[in-house]
Amino acid sequence: MRLRSKAREVALCVLYQVELSKVDCSKALDDYLQNFPQKQEVIDFAALLSQGACSNAEEVNALIKKNVKNWGIERMAVIDRNILRIACFELLFMNDIPPKVSINEAIELAKRFGDIDSPRFVNGVLDKIYKTEGKKDK
Repeated sequence: MRLRSKAREVALCVLYQVELSKVDCSKALDDYLQNFPQKQEVIDFAALLSQGACSNAEEVNALIKKNVKNWGIERMAVIDRNILRIACFELLFMNDIPPKVSINEAIELAKRFGDIDSPRFVNGVLDKIYKTEGKKDK
């Protein structure tokens, strides 16, 4: 697995723990790394993604809500919701990552960790966000 893909997986685990345990993002990352040590590059990128998604939660959640009709963010599966948060953070704030990479990585996370409908759901939401709001490929 590529290092950034692994970092996205770590960030997903961290956001999942933050949401379920109501712990601080930094503490959740520290707890995860105590149990599952990672390479420094993975740690750095996972920290950027998880802390970025947490610190920009209002903007990221608003973007998700705006692009999902008849489906409140609180009704989404926890995994799907957090995959969308990571990808939206990348789309909004990380200009060095092409949008299609962010979307494809999110779909892969959904395939590995979500239910059978997760990849299609994540793809649909992120595609809509990308077409209406996201940064453009350069």
